[in-house]
Amino acid sequence: MSKAYEFDGKVKVIFDTVTFPSGFTKREFVVTEPGDRYPQDVKFNMIRENCALLDSFKPGDAVRVTFNLRGNLYKDKYYTDLQAFKIAKLEPDGSTAEPIAQPADDFPVDTLSDDDMPF
Repeated sequence: MSKAYEFDGKVKVIFDTVTFPSGFTKREFVVTEPGDRYPQDVKFNMIRENCALLDSFKPGDAVRVTFNLRGNLYKDKYYTDLQAFKIAKLEPDGSTAEPIAQPADDFPVDTLSDDDMPF
């Protein structure tokens, strides 16, 4: 299992989804790292069903991209991909805008007895 990395920046461009004859889909996007003297434009890609995750983003959005490093050999050349699997909008304080799941209160603990189990 590979290690996951995170990258914060602003979306610069989102490319259209490309579908190959095999049915494989891929979508690339570029995120610019802000705050550096020489900002870096970093290209990521999403594959298969993750391509749709980019539909709710637009250029200029502050995001946190979670990705894996992928590498392969093709025709005697080595290639490296930054394969993203998660993208989240960033709030001005640097936190993500993802909601935090709360436990369901369907069955209050103090009113249940062993005979009244909800399943």
